Amino acid sequence: MITILVVDDHALIRKGMKQILDDTEDMRVTGEAECGAQAIRMAQVSQYDVVLLDITMPDRNGIDVLRQLRLNHPQLPVLMLSMHPEEQYALRSMKAGAAGYLSKQSAPTQLVTAIRQVASGKKYISSELAEQLADGLSQGYQELLHQTLSNREYQTLCLMASGKTLSEIAEAMSLSAKTVSVYRARLLEKMKLKNNAEAVRYAINNHLID
Repeated sequence: MITILVVDDHALIRKGMKQILDDTEDMRVTGEAECGAQAIRMAQVSQYDVVLLDITMPDRNGIDVLRQLRLNHPQLPVLMLSMHPEEQYALRSMKAGAAGYLSKQSAPTQLVTAIRQVASGKKYISSELAEQLADGLSQGYQELLHQTLSNREYQTLCLMASGKTLSEIAEAMSLSAKTVSVYRARLLEKMKLKNNAEAVRYAINNHLID
């Protein structure tokens, strides 16, 4: 039996995942967490075979939570789930130690396969992500400007590009507007962009938003 910890701040999504997985004969959801801190605590006190971890969390970015879980439990496979398209966070997640990445749109059809694969010690990547990786290799891999950003800077860029105001970004990231302003200034400097409009244009051209 594969035991699973589901980490998502939306109760309906946790319920949906639990229903799919509990209907699968070799899987059981034995833990649910609604934020990153709770997930880290639960992984300390109980044993799980796989963690399903959402990227957008109310308290900490999912990739930060992933890094902490990998530090505490190096052998525990973490499968990232996100509403964001794969080109936004998949490579970043895999570099941070994720065993796999699924967008929530594809999750119901691919979820069981992905969990079995990572539980057996393998990596899971979708055919879409595999194609992106192959394209990158055939073109000669070159690090794009947004890949030089920290996770917080990158998150700020994506939220800016989706049309959110400074205060909305601060709320989404559970940070002060002042801190978000620092991240915005840093990402503009790193990417050699003059203003928000150029950052939004860059994000659209590089398919960082839906």
